[in-house]
Amino acid sequence: MKRFFILVALLVPVVLTAQTKLSQNIVDDFSARVAAHYQLPHDSITGYIAEQLTRSGNAGLDIDSTVFDLKKDPVAFDAALKYLYQYSDCNRQRFIANLRSMGLQTNSVFPIATYTANKYKGEVKALLEDKTDFLATYTGPVTGKKPPATIAEVAAANQAAANAPASTTTGNETATTTETGNTDATTSTAPAADTRNWEVRPLFQVRTPEQLVEMYGANNVTQHDAVNLSGEKEGEAYLIYPDTDNELEVQFDGENGNILTFSHYPSKWKSPYGIKAGDPLDKLIKVNGRPFKLNAFEWTNGGMVSSWNGGALEGKGVIIVLKANNTGDPKQYDQATGDKILRSDMPALKKLDVIIESVAFKAAN
Repeated sequence: MKRFFILVALLVPVVLTAQTKLSQNIVDDFSARVAAHYQLPHDSITGYIAEQLTRSGNAGLDIDSTVFDLKKDPVAFDAALKYLYQYSDCNRQRFIANLRSMGLQTNSVFPIATYTANKYKGEVKALLEDKTDFLATYTGPVTGKKPPATIAEVAAANQAAANAPASTTTGNETATTTETGNTDATTSTAPAADTRNWEVRPLFQVRTPEQLVEMYGANNVTQHDAVNLSGEKEGEAYLIYPDTDNELEVQFDGENGNILTFSHYPSKWKSPYGIKAGDPLDKLIKVNGRPFKLNAFEWTNGGMVSSWNGGALEGKGVIIVLKANNTGDPKQYDQATGDKILRSDMPALKKLDVIIESVAFKAAN
């Protein structure tokens, strides 16, 4: 009997470890299958997971990058399992069936099922209640995405665009002129389609100015001083497509991650969360999911968002400065100026035509 208890004492830690940690090959397998299914149009499982990751804040700066590489983000990985478990009504057999439907290897399914059921066994009631609330506003999966482009792919696309003809014909190339000088048909030309890569995500992976030059060409990248809102120098920064509507500032901040800043509009860049300079205040409130707080204008850090009030942009590394276009009415503008904090749903702000003046996205290395 004593030997039996000794054996049990030795085996219990091993069993518990197996139930509380997944091997790297299983993590890689699940991550790969989620990425593969996320590329399928209208995939219900990964669509559900992605939307829940976004709403919960576990998606990080960019939902697509996160879903395509869950193995690199342990928090998002566990959250993805939790939401798949929730999708399966916290039913272990249904959860196993869904894992199999995604094409996971047989030796991955049961360890994941055990790991997930044990990890979230105390949250079943809350998860089911959250699912009911979630489905009340969920409009269905938005999948069929492409993996984020690599630095090399961006460079190749931009080089190909640079080598393309400046214009193309879009109609008959001949023209017939009558005796009276009227032209029956004229040559019709139009600018060539812009095939440059305007995806922002690869820029968060760039680590050197040389990589920027490789991606966008030496003529489209310049160096300048990075300046904060107080006009103080904060190191060096690099501009892509300087002095154009598509100007984008890239600042390398070491271990703190890259900072991408947009302050020109209209811009062709596909920015995170779809937020761009020039966007109206109402759009920003909608993206955040609730009103937020900002510093009043004409004061220290005027127009800067000071708190997202726990909204979708909380903790996402999004720094925004707003400006008012209609400042001619002192009665309205005075309400929004000075040393104070404003709520974004303040009635006066609607009349002031407040828009995004600049938006910066910061991502950790």
